[in-house]
Amino acid sequence: MSTQTIYWHIPGLCYFGLINQVLLDTMRRYPSHFRDGYKIASCYGSFPGAIWNGGRNLFDGFSSKADVERIIAAYNKQGVPARFTWTNVLLEEKHIYDSYCNMIMKVGDNGMNQVLVNRPILEEYIRKEYPRYKILSSTTKRLLNADAILEEVKKDYFLVVLDYDLNHNESVINKLLPVADKIEILVNETCHPGCARRANHYVEISKHQLEFDNRIQFPCSDPTPDKWNFERVKKLPTFMSNEDIEKYIEMGYRNFKIVGRSGPKQYIIESYLYFLVKDESRDFIRNILMSTITKLSGGV
Repeated sequence: MSTQTIYWHIPGLCYFGLINQVLLDTMRRYPSHFRDGYKIASCYGSFPGAIWNGGRNLFDGFSSKADVERIIAAYNKQGVPARFTWTNVLLEEKHIYDSYCNMIMKVGDNGMNQVLVNRPILEEYIRKEYPRYKILSSTTKRLLNADAILEEVKKDYFLVVLDYDLNHNESVINKLLPVADKIEILVNETCHPGCARRANHYVEISKHQLEFDNRIQFPCSDPTPDKWNFERVKKLPTFMSNEDIEKYIEMGYRNFKIVGRSGPKQYIIESYLYFLVKDESRDFIRNILMSTITKLSGGV
């Protein structure tokens, strides 16, 4: 196993704030129980009601400026960048001047934080108005071959997030080795691999976000009742086991992303335990996480 630092990107910037803060505190207090060299390198997500958000609907009102400041500061004080998921695929020029989203950007404009982008109109605006942000290319672009990804890497992105359908495509993975340190891999996607409706799903979610429409999200082609069951997800062909991850680390890949910002809290906790914690320490860390979260919140 490589001794280099391995960077993990976790979900729920706003919604899983308590769980994430407990995780970070536990990693600091009990480092020997977590996998060697693993570091939380960002927390991604958005704030409810932000129309630039994409990939997953986020509503439940709006966050005040004070709340935005508090949440971003909580991560930054622990050395963790906040990463905004500005991946709405329907954005037009009129949307880039949205006062709420720009307020969020101004609060986080300290040279530490990041944005995921999809639409060129927003990316150009952010590069001009907020040049201190690190910009990442989103998996929602659906780049499905190595040549397209290599071209994307040339565009001065901090990282390019790999489409999860390519996780085990040996040809693509090998061709990307020269830029492996610029690629981020989603390890536990819950959606059905090869979904023909995925692009439409992103469009429908983006439309709902722009219209503040809190309907049930666009139906998946594989409406599995236990979609957020971690044991089910482990059986998906796109899943990255810890053994897979170790092999990819040896090949030069350094950035891995845990999926789940719209999932149940228990799924997030099980994902953290599986990917970040040593096998023999899983029960010990689970007890600490659960007892701490329960104490601070009154239950999960």
